[in-house]
Amino acid sequence: MKNLEDLFQHQLKDLYSAETQHLKVIPKLVEAVHDSKLKQLFQDHLKETENHKKHLEEIAKELGFKPTGEECKAMGGLIKETESFLKEDAEPAVMDAGIIAEAQRIAHYEITGYGTVTRYAKELGHDDIAKKLHEIFKDAENCDKSLNEMAENRLNKKAI
Repeated sequence: MKNLEDLFQHQLKDLYSAETQHLKVIPKLVEAVHDSKLKQLFQDHLKETENHKKHLEEIAKELGFKPTGEECKAMGGLIKETESFLKEDAEPAVMDAGIIAEAQRIAHYEITGYGTVTRYAKELGHDDIAKKLHEIFKDAENCDKSLNEMAENRLNKKAI
């Protein structure tokens, strides 16, 4: 990597890998969740994540590179932890509370990653791309906020 543009593309590839991996675990969360509102949130998030991946493909095409080639080891670790948790023998309410915790870890990783690439895009003068990336950033923030509200307002109390 010789400049910020190279680093920007590297980070976009990493996020593309992260989204690809994330798409594989969301259906497992939908299946494991007991609370109907939480299940719906994950079903909606699956569609959102598919769109995020599509947007990254469009951005890569616009910038003239393939989004593949990187493996996001951080997301791989978060997903491995999530899949491990899903194997736990937990009461339904405890499982739902734990799934929220796992999903928030993933959301926080995405918030950080998309915040960084949004800033890089702005600094590099890719204003339209920065807007797209900021929308994905906002989606990740909103998902985290929704998960937090569900945990605080209902599901953690059920787990007690």
